[in-house]
Amino acid sequence: MTDSCIIIPCFNEANRLNIEAYKTFQKQNNTFDLLFVNDGSTDNTLTVINNLRDNTPNTSVLNFERNIGKAEAIRQAVFFLEEKYNYIGYLDADLSTSLSEISRLLDIAKTKNKSIILGSRVKVLVASIKRKVYRHFFGRVVATFIDRLVLKLEIYDTQCGAKIIESKLASVIFKDTFKTKWLFDVELLARIKKEYGIAYCKNNILEVPLQQWHDTEDTRISFIDFLKTPLSLLKLYVHYR
Repeated sequence: MTDSCIIIPCFNEANRLNIEAYKTFQKQNNTFDLLFVNDGSTDNTLTVINNLRDNTPNTSVLNFERNIGKAEAIRQAVFFLEEKYNYIGYLDADLSTSLSEISRLLDIAKTKNKSIILGSRVKVLVASIKRKVYRHFFGRVVATFIDRLVLKLEIYDTQCGAKIIESKLASVIFKDTFKTKWLFDVELLARIKKEYGIAYCKNNILEVPLQQWHDTEDTRISFIDFLKTPLSLLKLYVHYR
């Protein structure tokens, strides 16, 4: 067992999982453990990740019989791990953020001694960030409202699905169920601010531009989710202001 574990929530991911990428990385590196969480998939995701576990070092599986949503699946996984690790993280199963990138974020968390590292999809000169135009535009609008109304921490990208969190902090901010589903990443940050204050956030949260992030064709965010965004933002504003 390593000192870090990366949680990978999976819902009907059988056709999107890059099995060879996971196998190759884990066989060549001893950076972190992987915990695949089957969130009540109706395809053969569970079979795929069980086979991956059986043939890949430092890999385990947590199975939920019914779908509970990404936010709750990650929350349950945090407590399943029971602080066995110094750091935990999570990333999307389709590897839009690569395993080498999450490894880099983990190294930064340890080197800089930060409590939470946020992957950020900001397009800088040497980065390969590929996002659909409409998703980038909508994401920037939402991110602006989030920071102006809820967080006020000047964070560029709250929604990126690549984060590293010190386990002691994770046990606090994942303690309660989330009031929103799609914006749970924002809610995590709002909880840190409410629990520890702005000064703590400024000193312990670090946003790191990703060197590579590629959007996938099969997005799990629906148009209905977009329509629910204003109500979700209102819930967060009322509860965490």
